[in-house]
Amino acid sequence: MPPAFPDFCAEQALPFSDGEALVIDKPAGLPVSRPRKGGRSLEDFLPALRFGFQREPQPVHRLDQDTSGCLLLARHAKALKRFGAAFESGAVSKVYWGVIEGLPEEQSGTIDLSLAKASSAAGGWRIVPSATGKRAVTHWRQLAVADGRTLVEFRPETGRTHQIRVHALHGLGQPLVGDPVYGRSDPTGMMLHAARLTLPRDGKPPIAASARLPDRFRKLGFAEPEDVDG
Repeated sequence: MPPAFPDFCAEQALPFSDGEALVIDKPAGLPVSRPRKGGRSLEDFLPALRFGFQREPQPVHRLDQDTSGCLLLARHAKALKRFGAAFESGAVSKVYWGVIEGLPEEQSGTIDLSLAKASSAAGGWRIVPSATGKRAVTHWRQLAVADGRTLVEFRPETGRTHQIRVHALHGLGQPLVGDPVYGRSDPTGMMLHAARLTLPRDGKPPIAASARLPDRFRKLGFAEPEDVDG
């Protein structure tokens, strides 16, 4: 279960905040949009995230329910449109940390593997590699190894649904630890964290936010990476 409100979005603990944007460190287990089956989501906390502003902030992009880390919210409609365009154009720089089983053969590389959505009555939908799909590119490098698992830095150049999760499986040969769709569930949760987000702005300093390594990674023996930008 995700932590209570004060633990993940207290104003003094926000990774970034100014007059048009804020970034929260979204906990794993909290969906951004309300699930069809109901239950708690980020929408429940938007009123509390106003912090004195007239309107509730709105998420600019999405993180999977089981992914933690930097999530950008816009404080007004103009900012929402502008930030959304920045994501669409590829102007936003994103860094993720993920853990896979085993060790990749290389120390670093680039996965260029197009992706498409596939569905079946038995298994539901998932993202699969497809020559006719949308181009998806992820740059990666090894950060650390612990107990036969590897902490990997992922820098997606594109922003396709489940991109890092599918690229880990088909590009590195192993799914993310705890991935319930492309691997197998684990009691500690899925090991994917949005560690850094940078969005350039005309006439203003960029939005630059980072979220520290979550406890679930530390329980697997990993420490905070020393060189995020690398």
